[in-house]
Amino acid sequence: MRVAGLAPGAKVALAVSGGGDSIALMHLFKDWGATGATVLIVDHGLRKGSAKEAAEVRRWAKLAGFPAFVLTVKEARPRDTGIEEQARNARYRLLGAWCRKACVESLLLAHTRDDQAETFLLRLARGSGVDGLSSMRGKSPLPIPAFAAVTLYRPLLGIARSELRDYLKVRGIEWLEDPMNDDPRFARVRMRKLLPVLAESGVSVSRIAEAAEHQARAREALEGATEAFLAAHARMGRGVAFLDQAALLNLPPEIALRALSAILTRISGAPYRPRFERLESLFAALRQDGFAARTLAGCRIGKAPKARGEFGPATLEIRAEAPRGKTASQHAPSGVKSQSADLAEKSPHKGRNRVAIWNS
Repeated sequence: MRVAGLAPGAKVALAVSGGGDSIALMHLFKDWGATGATVLIVDHGLRKGSAKEAAEVRRWAKLAGFPAFVLTVKEARPRDTGIEEQARNARYRLLGAWCRKACVESLLLAHTRDDQAETFLLRLARGSGVDGLSSMRGKSPLPIPAFAAVTLYRPLLGIARSELRDYLKVRGIEWLEDPMNDDPRFARVRMRKLLPVLAESGVSVSRIAEAAEHQARAREALEGATEAFLAAHARMGRGVAFLDQAALLNLPPEIALRALSAILTRISGAPYRPRFERLESLFAALRQDGFAARTLAGCRIGKAPKARGEFGPATLEIRAEAPRGKTASQHAPSGVKSQSADLAEKSPHKGRNRVAIWNS
């Protein structure tokens, strides 16, 4: 438990596919002397015989001393395009729903150093920035908004896949090999096959994983700077945020874009951040004289009325747009009166009841 960073006595679930990595995680968890974990096996039904394999993994888990459940995907079969992402989202929805129902807040995943390197290369190919290239975190919320209260732990990120296979072989433990892991139609498989070629040129899995760690540290620094800016220059009300435009425009663009993204995501309630190029377009518009208003990510961004000039005449107002056919009060989240609701917070110049948008 200490290795995973979990609190003693935490209710835990282990995501076990039956592959070598997750089977190793299951047995390592037992070796750590941890108790109280449940094994969850997701059957996507993408291959003939997958139900039989899931039942076999369940049997292995019970032999190892774990209660185990098979969660079967009932959604329509994913399309050939984007099948990896669709399968991952379906898997996370099932795992998140089970954890929420069972009051389990911690879910362990078996991602390894090799997975980290593959993820780095996948995101590099997409042109990702610092956040994307920081790859996977050892601890993060489950990436489905409805189940964000479930925390994902990845205790094997610093361990090579080959080391886990050696561990299983020494102990005579079986695991499954998924033929889809060798199917070149999938981008991750192509990156996996590329790793040995890169290693011959000195770009090893370890080096790539180290690069991801460097990006992760940069990301943490940028997030800290963004949080500090929002604490000082943003105010959150009921369904509305006010932002100091002058201070925003004096920021380095990277932090300014992050600040805008954070506010828009918070106000709209969207599960994903706005597209980077659209954020850049908004930021460029804010730099122009005579900026009036724009919409992005379901929000309207415009000059605040004089009565709402929290930061003087350079105050921006960001409000969620009501969908067509609905009033603002119908659209507002639970607990939000309407778009015309008064600010819950007092003026920052009064120094009372300050609430930063980043504090939730």
